[in-house]
Amino acid sequence: MITETPREYVLDLDATPDRVPQVRRIVAAHLRHWQLEELIQPVSLGVCELLTNVHLHAGADKRCTLELRWTGRNLTAAVLDASPRLPQLRCASPLVTHGRGLPMVATLSDSWGTHATDDGKVVWFTIRAQAVTGSPLAPRATLPAVSTAARRLAITESSGLPQRRAEDARFPELVDAGS
Repeated sequence: MITETPREYVLDLDATPDRVPQVRRIVAAHLRHWQLEELIQPVSLGVCELLTNVHLHAGADKRCTLELRWTGRNLTAAVLDASPRLPQLRCASPLVTHGRGLPMVATLSDSWGTHATDDGKVVWFTIRAQAVTGSPLAPRATLPAVSTAARRLAITESSGLPQRRAEDARFPELVDAGS
């Protein structure tokens, strides 16, 4: 039996336009190291969208923290910043130039959410996969099995896209559907 050890990576940064491509490369390097090559594109894209939102909407303080957590089945990416303003999911028209970030994150992930913290907020998304052990990643589940705390989260906004708001945990703890 092979047991996968949870892995975490934390990076404090200023969410500026010149840092976003650097962070994208850092995320890709960590996912390669964790043998999660097939997650590089969606995770990098989601992280870039969250960092861009900090740059555009968090006010003067662009400092934030990126956290990546691999549990052996789920990759969670989270961006924490000092702004108490929670993002709103809007239905993005193909003609608008802004407002597509969160719908994109909702589409590329299995679950996502946002909630206030004592010193700001956290916005996260999770992609479900299996560790690469000589075989391709398993297909992502449409709706992952979640813990009791995560089940209490709201599922949809008026746009019809999935949204989850965590109220009592920094991250949802996704559990194996078989347990």
